[in-house]
Amino acid sequence: MDSAAIDRFEAGRDRLASLAYRLLGSAADAEDAVQDTFLRWQAADRERVKVPEAWLTKVVTNLCLDQLRSAQARHERAVGDWLPEPLLEGDSMLGPADTFEQRESVSLAVLTLLERLSPAERAAYVLREAFSYPHAEIAGILDITESASQQHVHRARIRVAAERRGGEVDPASARRVVEEFLAAAASGRTDRLVALLTDDVTAVSDGAGLARRLLRYKTRERVASYVRAGFKPTPAKRRLAGGSPAIHVALVNGSPAVLAVVDDRVVGAVAFEVSDGKVASLRGIAAADRLARLNEAWRQHEPDAPVINAW
Repeated sequence: MDSAAIDRFEAGRDRLASLAYRLLGSAADAEDAVQDTFLRWQAADRERVKVPEAWLTKVVTNLCLDQLRSAQARHERAVGDWLPEPLLEGDSMLGPADTFEQRESVSLAVLTLLERLSPAERAAYVLREAFSYPHAEIAGILDITESASQQHVHRARIRVAAERRGGEVDPASARRVVEEFLAAAASGRTDRLVALLTDDVTAVSDGAGLARRLLRYKTRERVASYVRAGFKPTPAKRRLAGGSPAIHVALVNGSPAVLAVVDDRVVGAVAFEVSDGKVASLRGIAAADRLARLNEAWRQHEPDAPVINAW
């Protein structure tokens, strides 16, 4: 393959990775899909490819759809062992962020909601909302009719809108809510935590990366108890983390998150969804494989001073 063909692929690599990440919710799986797309580009009769961008988009989309439809993926996601992989603000895989729809489509909340759609609905929604593809092009990518594309997107929008916790939140305001939440968690007073939670708050955790299935909590009192227990430092937790973490507040997938960092290594992340000045949901992730790409970005990142120097 000549350098021009390689350059053409590399020019679109970030866009392909961003698309694959939105479809799969996993940076590692997205990278694999992009690499497989490159191998197919390498083997293709490129003289017959009239529009390389469209060809590459179709290939990576269908590779992702094949994975979403696979028996293993359906089983893992059905039994609740899956959370979207968090990405640090500025990661190129987060992709376009010019509009509210683009920013929303990569939030952990929406990536989780998209799990409830069929693979075709998910693909049509992402192509339309995040990348502004017209329905005629989406139809060509998915090998469906234009009318079917419109129906897929319409159904997906209804599902997302029905479960959305509110509109866009100012990052600075959301950060203040999270910092207040951290102070309440550290105080040991669950009544202060409860006051900062919405009535329909939910929390989900991978159990410090050790649980077989995700741990789920509902009601303000149960979520507050979970948070208080989770944020209470103990010698056992420090041994598990490999030391006494510094606690940082950062942006993850466009939303505020609390990161526990030991020796420049993120050992745990709690992502927050804020609505009307209160915490509407929390997602706790500590499995090392789900934090791999975030850690790569963190090592190249100039973080703000920790909120807690040594937990």
